[in-house]
Amino acid sequence: MSDPLNSPAVAWADPARAAAFEAWLAATAPAHSLLPHTVRLASADASFRRYLRVDSADGASRIVMDAPPDKEDCHPFVRVAGLMHEAGLRVPRVLAWDEAAGFMLLDDLGTQTMIEVLDRESADANRAIYLRAVDALIAWQLASRPDVLPLYDAALLQRELALFPDWYLEKHRQVRVEGDLRATLDGVFRLIVLRNLASPLVFVHRDFMPRNLMLPPDPAEPRLGVLDFQDAVYGPITYDIASLMRDAFISWDEEFVLDITVRYWQKAQKAGLPVDPDFGEFYKAVEWMGLQRHLKVAGIFARLTLRDGKPRYLEDAPRFIRYIRHTANRYRELAPLLRLVDEVEGTKDDAVWAFGRP
Repeated sequence: MSDPLNSPAVAWADPARAAAFEAWLAATAPAHSLLPHTVRLASADASFRRYLRVDSADGASRIVMDAPPDKEDCHPFVRVAGLMHEAGLRVPRVLAWDEAAGFMLLDDLGTQTMIEVLDRESADANRAIYLRAVDALIAWQLASRPDVLPLYDAALLQRELALFPDWYLEKHRQVRVEGDLRATLDGVFRLIVLRNLASPLVFVHRDFMPRNLMLPPDPAEPRLGVLDFQDAVYGPITYDIASLMRDAFISWDEEFVLDITVRYWQKAQKAGLPVDPDFGEFYKAVEWMGLQRHLKVAGIFARLTLRDGKPRYLEDAPRFIRYIRHTANRYRELAPLLRLVDEVEGTKDDAVWAFGRP
C-alpha cells in the first residue's frame, strides 16, 4: 500500500463536484472495501480527465477516473478496455461507474510507467522492455476486425494534420497560413494521407508510447499494463510502432529505432499480421505514418499550452520538429515541407535524402 501522506492532495475547482465525488465514493466504498480518507492524486493527462488513487482494506489500491461528463465521454474507454481485455492485454477493469457524474473505479495497474525505468544513456539496455511493449502491440493488433472501432479515414487524418497550421504555425509561431504556404501544406498533406491510407488496417491504440505502458507490480507478470486507450481506431498498421519508437517525451538514435522496428516486423510477420514483406518498404511506411503523427502532435502541444494552460507540453515541441525534419530530409517529395519548416524554425537543411532520390 502506498503512503497517502506523501502523495499530492486532491484539489477541486468546483465545490459542487467535490461534494458529488464525496457522496459517490462513500456509496461505492463498502462494496470494494475502499478507505475514503486515503484518496490522493495519482496523475493527470492532456485531456480533462484526471486519476485519483484510493487504498482498500485488503492492502491493495484502486484508481478513480474523474472525467466531467460535459467534457469527457467515457463510453469509448469502457468499450476499448473490454476489447483489450478480450485480446489478453493487461488493462484496468471497470469496477464501478457513475455514468451521469463521470466517476469510475478501476483496477490499479501500478505506480511505475515504462518511461520512468528507461535507461536514457544506453538504448540497448532498454531492448527487453521494448520487446515486451511489442508483444502487447501484436496481441492488440491480432484482435483486429472491421466495423468495431471508428475508422481512421482520410477525413480524420486531414483533421489531425490541420492542427499543425492552425495551432503550431498560426497561433504559436504567428505565421499566416495563406497563399503559397497554404498551397504547399495542402499538397504535402494530400500526399501524406494517400501514403498512410495505403497501409493495411488493424486496431490502433493511437498513443502507444512508454508513458502509457505500466510495469506490473508482480515481477512474475510478463505483460506491461496499457493505459490511455480510449481514442483507439481502426487504422494503418504502421501507426502504433511509429508512436512507440518516435516518442513524444524521449528520443532514440536511429540504430535503436530500426532494431526494435525490425523485431516488431519479424514478430508481426510470424503472427500473420499484414505487414509489408519487404522491411525497407514497411519502414518507409512507418516513417510516413510517423510524420503525420508528428505534425499533429506539434499542433496539439501548441493547443494544450495556448488554449488549455499546460505549458510543459510545448516544451517538447522541438522534439517533433526534429522528427519532422528527419523524415522530410529523406524523401524528395517532402522537400517543400522541409523548406517550410526550416524557414519557420530558422533551421538549416544539412542532411541528404536516403530514400526517394530522383
